[in-house]
Amino acid sequence: MEFTAVSWNLFHGRDFPPDPALFTWRSRLLGIEERNATHVQVNRELLAEFAELLAGAEWDVALLQECPPRFAAPLAETCGAEAHRVLTSRNSLSPLRTAVARRNPDLIASGEGGSNVTLVRSPFGVLERLELAIRIALAEGTDLCIANLHATNDKPDLAAADVLRAAEAASNWAGDSPLLFGGDLNLRPAEDPAAFEALRERFKLDGQAHPRAIDHLLTRNLEFIEAPNALPPERRELFRDGLHLRLSDHAPVQARFKMGSP
Repeated sequence: MEFTAVSWNLFHGRDFPPDPALFTWRSRLLGIEERNATHVQVNRELLAEFAELLAGAEWDVALLQECPPRFAAPLAETCGAEAHRVLTSRNSLSPLRTAVARRNPDLIASGEGGSNVTLVRSPFGVLERLELAIRIALAEGTDLCIANLHATNDKPDLAAADVLRAAEAASNWAGDSPLLFGGDLNLRPAEDPAAFEALRERFKLDGQAHPRAIDHLLTRNLEFIEAPNALPPERRELFRDGLHLRLSDHAPVQARFKMGSP
């Protein structure tokens, strides 16, 4: 059994062009669109654009972080997928936050609130749910556990603690089943080797990420067909009115797997 997985931080449903000059105060405060010769920066609702890009991408399971909670159901419907949503931070007074985000997403930014969303496309189906993880059926008698995490940002010690606690919980819950453990871990192998060594030694979780990567797809009892790879910027761009609209400040990370031996 083979399958493709992708992990993507959605940047709270916002765009992120490569030219810093396009990020202006008039755009952030007034919602004015900024353009250069190649790209556009918009300050508006981008649910349809994220849904279009995800629906057209190749994956069987998608691990999404910094996903506006209101995105989960429409993304799942557009992608023909089943969604598992876990709220993360800043979700009090959600109707008010949502109203502001719909009018001015760049101004409220992460203040809208967030969630981790795991999407599972047919013919795979969700068998069991935990807050951190889900168990899906890959084939008759074959299951896979998937844990989706967004660890603490800008504080490597706290991020490492988050990751190791989550890995322990996911590993214990998965039992002998194969485990896919991924997301925005906010840890780089080159800077935080001890955390990745602990993941390998204690939980048998490993991956072949770039030394500077913070988005990861780590596995236990799975074999790589294609190692995790950050997709090039153009893979998260849409062409609008002669210019490129680049979604999110993170590149999706994609990998392909097959079931291995325990």
